[in-house]
Amino acid sequence: MQHFISAYHHNIKKQNMQNTELEILLVEDNMNDAELTIRALKKNNISNHIIHLKDGSEALAFLFGTGEYEGRNINNKPKVILLDLKMPKVSGLEVLEKIRVNELTKKIPVVVLSSSKEDPDIEKSYLLGVNSYIVKPVDFDSFSKVITDLGIYWILHNHPHLK
Repeated sequence: MQHFISAYHHNIKKQNMQNTELEILLVEDNMNDAELTIRALKKNNISNHIIHLKDGSEALAFLFGTGEYEGRNINNKPKVILLDLKMPKVSGLEVLEKIRVNELTKKIPVVVLSSSKEDPDIEKSYLLGVNSYIVKPVDFDSFSKVITDLGIYWILHNHPHLK
């Protein structure tokens, strides 16, 4: 399973450097959750343009065109960011905070996908400006349905103002 994500991740990096349309930025360190998310979105034909990044540090570099993403067109913004909270290097809350204080990224819709049901995580996420907070279901069918519903809403129905 991890080979699928790794290969997908590296190919999409090259494609995005050429400024292809970006619909979903998935920031998730758990490879199983990332693969399930990508499969649910693709299976239901919700999005063909998904970038998966494995931690908060990589997400910030991608969004702001630094490090290995230097030279990327940072005006090519995702329609939605699916963000895990508990990640190595830079936490999801830190990523959310940096997204919301930057003029370039503050209007991008962010949906937290977390296994945490803790009130402090939920409250802090909303205080920092998250658009939605979803607790990841533990069983496969429920997880797949939640991801499909999220994709349908944020990609097909929502009309964000990102300019």
